[in-house]
Amino acid sequence: MREINFDGIVGPSHNYAGLSPGNLAATRNAGLVSRPRAAALQGIAKMRANLDLGVVQGILLPHPRPDRGWLAALASDVEAAEPHLLAQAMSASAMWAANAATVSPATDCTDGQCHLTVANLVTMPHRSHEWPATLAQLRVAFADPSFVVHGPVPAPFGDEGAANHMRLCERHGEAGVEVFVYGRSGGPFPARQHRDASAAVARRHGVRHALFVEQSEAAIAAGAFHNDVVAVANERVLFAHEQAFADRDGFYADLRAALPAVEIVEVPTARVSLADAISSYLFNAQLVTLPDGSMSLIVPGEARETPPVWSWLMEHVAGNGPIRRVEVVDVRESMANGGGPACLRLRVVADPALVDPRFLVDHARLDRIAAVIEAHWPEEIAADGLHDPALMAAVEAARAALLEALGLAELV
Repeated sequence: MREINFDGIVGPSHNYAGLSPGNLAATRNAGLVSRPRAAALQGIAKMRANLDLGVVQGILLPHPRPDRGWLAALASDVEAAEPHLLAQAMSASAMWAANAATVSPATDCTDGQCHLTVANLVTMPHRSHEWPATLAQLRVAFADPSFVVHGPVPAPFGDEGAANHMRLCERHGEAGVEVFVYGRSGGPFPARQHRDASAAVARRHGVRHALFVEQSEAAIAAGAFHNDVVAVANERVLFAHEQAFADRDGFYADLRAALPAVEIVEVPTARVSLADAISSYLFNAQLVTLPDGSMSLIVPGEARETPPVWSWLMEHVAGNGPIRRVEVVDVRESMANGGGPACLRLRVVADPALVDPRFLVDHARLDRIAAVIEAHWPEEIAADGLHDPALMAAVEAARAALLEALGLAELV
């Protein structure tokens, strides 16, 4: 069993419509001109870097945009839709694959199967219509009987997938402790993950060892709309901000009791403020195990550009901490819409041989995807230009070209 990182390919309709209250970058950059081609190629470059590190790499595909079926269910269409509905129908936010599903590896589940529950994302209208297309992909990618792919938890219980779920274990292929992080209040911003949704996912997966942990109101109010903006876990290591959790001491005690080998790496507020942690996406990083057993943290360029963050990281790496390397990637187009390296990927611990090979990539396959992006993805999209019929036709043609190149015509 290996950990596979499935990255969402940035879709051709990537734009800055500012649809996500509580996501400070998304709302701050609303109205800017986006660069879908550059954004998608930045994502491809990140996947190449992961392959070079020895990480097993997969992909998830852009969704059909505009979502004509969703507009039809609202008794509208692309010609008549009000601007805010058209923007929601054109959203490329499915690129943030951390919100695709919650994944429990077979070793954690009572039936010995790997379970995936697609996230309902009901809190935000532009994301609430993602789950059918995500579910269709997951059922193709994980069609082997060793996987069980579930539909969403019913509304109104908001579920945002792996962005609010962490797994700790001694090694990826061994049984672990699953941490489900939920919110109660975020001050001016909505808490997107409901405890009832987390509990439902844990029950349907048959998770043997589950902890339910409340995210701090301070973190949500500061812009940590998902737990993965203030905490990330990998194998035995929890890497978190001091203010990530409502009952920090209680959670740490429960975690140590459940997994005595755990190493908690906490960044103190005195060194890195919540504001700096969130703007730099220090914790929205990929913490991965390398083939030699050491760990590397894959951070966005913004982390290096934030002096308190970079100073803390360099001190940790130079010391005796468990994170031995820091890799910097350029995902600026995604960052400007509020998604860092961790947002772009869904982690699945499984035997790669059991996954549909069309969803796994090597450098040659990434070359093929990059060629489609360079040929078909729009170079720029203005936020007030989403209604352009030529743009919509180009977006639909671009996705069709990618599906054809990857041999995934059944997802049309």
